[in-house]
Amino acid sequence: MRTVVLFSGGLDSTTALALALARGDEVFPLTIAYGQRHAVEARAAARSLEKYRLTDRARTVTIDLSFLRSSSLLNRDLAVPDRPGTGIPDTYVPARNLLFLSLAATYAEDIGAERIVIGVNALDYSGYPDCRPVFVEQFNRALAAGTKAGSAGAGIVVEAPLIDLTKKQIIQLGHGLGVDYALTHSCYDPDGEGRACGRCDSCRLRMKGFAEAGLVDPVPYASRPTD
Repeated sequence: MRTVVLFSGGLDSTTALALALARGDEVFPLTIAYGQRHAVEARAAARSLEKYRLTDRARTVTIDLSFLRSSSLLNRDLAVPDRPGTGIPDTYVPARNLLFLSLAATYAEDIGAERIVIGVNALDYSGYPDCRPVFVEQFNRALAAGTKAGSAGAGIVVEAPLIDLTKKQIIQLGHGLGVDYALTHSCYDPDGEGRACGRCDSCRLRMKGFAEAGLVDPVPYASRPTD
């Protein structure tokens, strides 16, 4: 089955990619560069794609979301939060997964793919509303109603295989699939050498997951949180 995998080069999307390959999908990775502060993740994506011999089949879409000022992942005048807060953090990019899935659906329909895989997670996550099961369910309804494939009855289905897993469980799953997490990047605010900051929400969730899984996180960190 042809499957478009939204692939950022991060821990979750790499695990989702490995899972799709393990079940025998014909995978077409789609990476979206949107002007994010942590653009180093695109280099991580390229390394993993080379490992999985998917470079020739991969596609990258570049869009400019720098006009969005509310997200610290885009607005460099805002500092990325270095400790957990309450509510949805300002690392949230407005409707990002709505946009990404729309682009993935466009690509899937063009190449005749039946499935889109996205590595969102609704347990150990930052509280983003577009990472929840209800969002995926509603997007699938929109696909059925608003695409040629959907009107023909075949349809395109979005799957989020990691959505009900903790970060520990995701890492254990990827470890069993042979994922090389040294090639992945999760940090929102890497330093000039590309090292993970060790303070942002994404770093904290990643480190917590590795610790709970009893595994060593192989990526270098500029620092480790003390609180």
